[in-house]
Amino acid sequence: MGIKNLTALIKSKSPDSIETKGLYTFKDKKIAIDASILIYKSLTNVRKDNSYLTNKEGKVVSHIFGLFHKVIQFLSFGIEPIFVFDGKPPEEKKEVLIERNKKVSDSKLLMEQTDNTEEKKKLEKSTIRIKKEHIDDLKKLFTLMGVSYVHPNCEAETYAAYLCKKNIAFGVYSEDMDTLAFGSPYLIRNCLDKSIKRRDVVSVFSLEKILQGFNMNYEQFVELCILSGCDYCGTIPRIGNVRAYSGIHKYNNATSFIHSMDPKNVPENYLDKLTRAKSL
Repeated sequence: MGIKNLTALIKSKSPDSIETKGLYTFKDKKIAIDASILIYKSLTNVRKDNSYLTNKEGKVVSHIFGLFHKVIQFLSFGIEPIFVFDGKPPEEKKEVLIERNKKVSDSKLLMEQTDNTEEKKKLEKSTIRIKKEHIDDLKKLFTLMGVSYVHPNCEAETYAAYLCKKNIAFGVYSEDMDTLAFGSPYLIRNCLDKSIKRRDVVSVFSLEKILQGFNMNYEQFVELCILSGCDYCGTIPRIGNVRAYSGIHKYNNATSFIHSMDPKNVPENYLDKLTRAKSL
């Protein structure tokens, strides 16, 4: 569940909730890691001659190479990683998954139709999908390295945040901002300051400070995220994160805000979908 433009809203309304830190500051802490993000990055970026990295048998090992070095990085800073794989997504995400699969099919078709090498490479990277064999390879790698992992029957961000709520993990390492909507106290992601080139420097979002800066409670924040646009619920025309932010403040909650709108502009059954998204 991605939240549209949430990073920009936080930068605008609660800039103090984002800190730039070195990974060394998380020494002796357990960090839940959204494995899918790192797998995608490895399959996309760990290449040789613009092709997947393979072993002598021709087996793709880009994901193994990428995650191996990520584990070494975390361990070198005294961080105990807990990798979380994606399980079965909820039914509410079906429309988003259909749309993503369509984009993959479209990209494959365009790849066949173009003779432009650079365009073909770009399109190829947009067709990458994580397969069971990738997951199995990494489970074996983590076992051999003595690193913890879990493969729950739900999405990774959900379970990673749950590990934090149970005080098993300190925060979540991910690029998905919905991690905050799921209640993770800290979201750790790649450094937003592109002038900093060090790979051991990250941006850390504090949920508590975001709520303070937004002057909202957690439930209002979740409603704001849903109204802004997420994978579990469509959007209302002409309602983006800025208007959603103002609406929550003015009407105190999403339901009252929606009731203030012209019913013609609100998609059918939107309130039911919002309620379900909140429960998820």
